[in-house]
Amino acid sequence: MATTPPVIFARNRRNAVRRRMVQLQSAPDAPRYVIDDMVEDVLERLSFLRHEPRRALMIGDWTNAISAALAAAGATVDSRDPALGQLLVDEELPYPAPAGYDFIASLGTLDTVNDLPGALVHLRRALADGGLMIACFLGAGSLPVLRQIMLEADGERPSPRIHPQVDVRAGGQLLQRAGFADPVIDSHHIDVRFRSFAGMIADLRAQGLGNCLARPGNTLGKAARARAQEAFDARRDADGKVTERFEILTLSGWAKAVRPPKF
Repeated sequence: MATTPPVIFARNRRNAVRRRMVQLQSAPDAPRYVIDDMVEDVLERLSFLRHEPRRALMIGDWTNAISAALAAAGATVDSRDPALGQLLVDEELPYPAPAGYDFIASLGTLDTVNDLPGALVHLRRALADGGLMIACFLGAGSLPVLRQIMLEADGERPSPRIHPQVDVRAGGQLLQRAGFADPVIDSHHIDVRFRSFAGMIADLRAQGLGNCLARPGNTLGKAARARAQEAFDARRDADGKVTERFEILTLSGWAKAVRPPKF
């Protein structure tokens, strides 16, 4: 019997976070190190694998960097996003026919869907035989400093602040359940040093990494904000900065038709 996945993330909050990101990215000095890292990783993997797609689907790459690179190589590229513009996509529903993409990349969106196993199944079914899928998003181990700061700020009644995170082992199990062949799961981290607590929060918002939980908890009051600032200050290094970690989880797999055995 089919079960309904729990509602962890709110669609309206998720969409609002991404729309705010686009507005904030209009600033000339807007931070974009997370998406830039994902784009570089995907392009390097394509080059290493010598996979030259002719028809590709890009989800969440608001920089259009991968789309531009593939188009320059002669590929037809469809660009979609969960919240931006008119080319919307619902990752928790089947992709419209005809699919048959020989490459799909998903950047920074799958960590905020309620039905991640289902979303991966839909990606698998949207691939043509021999097609490749690469998905990058924040994984387990991300934002450990912010997590502790928020716990100290909330005191005896902590509120949900940080999203649930997928680790390498769970990522591998998800790819296998979705039917991907030759799955590869790995992660690497980006360490970023912040001079102020406000700067850390501003960076998260500008990169679409704000809280979009269905039950996000209470807004920090004046006293809680002061405790958060104290917790941040207590973690400053000799240069007066605090180092935060972003763990990038990458899932990749192939669509290979199951062929009947020969007798």
